[in-house]
Amino acid sequence: MARAKRGLIGAVAVLSVASLLLVGCSGSQPLSTREEGTGIGAVLGAGTGAIVGAAVGHPGAGAAIGGAMGGLGGYAGGNQMQNQEAQQSQTNSQIQQQQQEIERQRQEIEQMKQNQQTE
Repeated sequence: MARAKRGLIGAVAVLSVASLLLVGCSGSQPLSTREEGTGIGAVLGAGTGAIVGAAVGHPGAGAAIGGAMGGLGGYAGGNQMQNQEAQQSQTNSQIQQQQQEIERQRQEIEQMKQNQQTE
């Protein structure tokens, strides 16, 4: 019982430290999607690893391994999402430019019609 209690305390300590590191690293700039994914993956992985590690008597090792694996998985997911956001932003920019060009051409056609009617 005492060993399980120490393992649980160790898991909570590791999660607390991981959470503080995540908050402390954010600074004044908002985190990118990639950074958010990495952080969330690392914290969830560390938590899961600590719980599994506590069951076998090594919560610190479980948290470290779980945090690293979760961080890698979170990075991959966050990176994919950030790339999609960038692509969507570029597509929206192109759509906006095309809409402006269509509007310019529409106004030009209207102007030409008015000039033709006055002749």
